Amino acid sequence: MSADSLESLKHQLREFAAERDWDQFHSPKNFASALIVEAAELLEHFQWLTQEQSRHLDAETEREVALEMADVLIYLVRLADKLDIDLIASAREKIALNEKKYPVEKSRGLATKYNRL
Repeated sequence: MSADSLESLKHQLREFAAERDWDQFHSPKNFASALIVEAAELLEHFQWLTQEQSRHLDAETEREVALEMADVLIYLVRLADKLDIDLIASAREKIALNEKKYPVEKSRGLATKYNRL
C-alpha cells in the first residue's frame, strides 16, 4: 500500500481517532455534518473574490485553502470508512455516469445541466 494512497490515509485517520477514543463521536451523520461545515469554511476564502481573483491566490490564502481542503478530504475519507465505501470506485462509477449524462458532442464548452442539453 502506497504511503500516499487513500487507503493509507484511511488507516492513519482510523488510528488517530482510536488513540483519542473519538470513534464514539464519529457517526456517519456527524461526519456528513462536519463535512458541510468544512466545505463552508473552504468557500469562505472565495466568497468575495472575482472569478479571476480566485485563480490567483496569495501564498497565505492558498495555504489556508489547502488546509480547508484537507479537512474536507479527512472527513470524507472517514465517512467513507464508516460506511465501507470505496471512494475511488465510487468516483470512477460517477465519472462513467457523467460521461453518459454529458456526452462530449453535446456538452463540450457548455455549462448546461444534462437535462437541458
